[in-house]
Amino acid sequence: MLEEIRELQTLLLKKQRSKYKRYFFDSFDFDRMSGIIGARGVGKTTFLLQYLKKSDLAPSKKLYLSADSLKIDSLFEIAKTFQTEGGKLLIIDEIHKYTGFENELKKIYDFLELQIIFSGSSALRIDHFKADLSRRAIIFEVEGLSFREFIELRLNIELPKFTLEEILNSHIDIAYALLDKFDLTLFDEYLHYGYYPYFFDKSSSYKIKLEETINTVLEVDIPSIFNIEYQNIRTLKKLLLLLCESLPYTPNINELLSKMGMGSDYRSLYRYLDYLHKAKIITLMRPKTKGDNIFTKPEKIYFNNSNLHYAYCDTPNIGTIREVFFKSMLFNHTLSIPKKGDFFIDDKYTFEIGGKNKNYKQIKDLPQPYIVSDNIEIGSTNKIPLWLFGFLY
Repeated sequence: MLEEIRELQTLLLKKQRSKYKRYFFDSFDFDRMSGIIGARGVGKTTFLLQYLKKSDLAPSKKLYLSADSLKIDSLFEIAKTFQTEGGKLLIIDEIHKYTGFENELKKIYDFLELQIIFSGSSALRIDHFKADLSRRAIIFEVEGLSFREFIELRLNIELPKFTLEEILNSHIDIAYALLDKFDLTLFDEYLHYGYYPYFFDKSSSYKIKLEETINTVLEVDIPSIFNIEYQNIRTLKKLLLLLCESLPYTPNINELLSKMGMGSDYRSLYRYLDYLHKAKIITLMRPKTKGDNIFTKPEKIYFNNSNLHYAYCDTPNIGTIREVFFKSMLFNHTLSIPKKGDFFIDDKYTFEIGGKNKNYKQIKDLPQPYIVSDNIEIGSTNKIPLWLFGFLY
């Protein structure tokens, strides 16, 4: 079995030619067992293969395998054999495809001395782990391309990233410096096509690839993690199309149930919304006071990123696209929905998102209010260009 795994590893390493390092490449401090989770298509496999190449270990002491590429009877037995032959680093991709992976990883951690790095779907949350795996593994979550990363890949240049505070305090100077390096027409291209790295493999078939990716999430990843029957996958797809009609909005649960033909089964509807949220197809903005209670009505629902919105919705609303972009770039911050304005960030800043003529009318009386405007290159005082928030990571 190890011989076959090594042959596949060799083939993958030969095919893996990407030299671009994502924003998270040097930021992980891997422990004895570490997991990388994220939406399908954001570059987890590419990172794992890059990390494997970078490792100073001898080739015989490091091993990559994908849990869905071989008929594997026992991950533990493979790991045990690998250690017996002097192995040190075992990388397991697509771990959620292996039934009972939690117990296998627990055994590997408890009885072997290997370093384990595994990847899985973003739906693979700590709270879904069994067998006390959460006490043994450190989990890192990764996102799709930022606008900054998209430009770097598109133009083969290097660009700086900035903290939120740097953008708020120095956005005029930052914008002037950046606009010397690229044309802002790239922003619209990013909103349509720039979130998933495979755009750069073959841009002409990006939309087809994106649809295939989401279908795989719906038909394979979600059923492999959650207790959902295959016939209900069609229900998830129908739900996504219905959400296009009025995103972002505070959902009318009874109206959704009626359109879905689900009677009064609100608990199933909330579960389906939670599955899509954890798989990073949609984002549920839940009331802060309710935490992650899945049976709480969300304050707003968005698609996870603007590319998904354009792919699913026939006539995307530009106001929604702006909010989706802003929200997706601030994943590393605390976001909530305020009574006035569109977003309240880090319990400190209020942001109103709009076009170039957007004014302070709605939020003028609030502390630290900011207008985030699309279709402007340079801002002024507390009015900041929307595109600039694409440089947060």
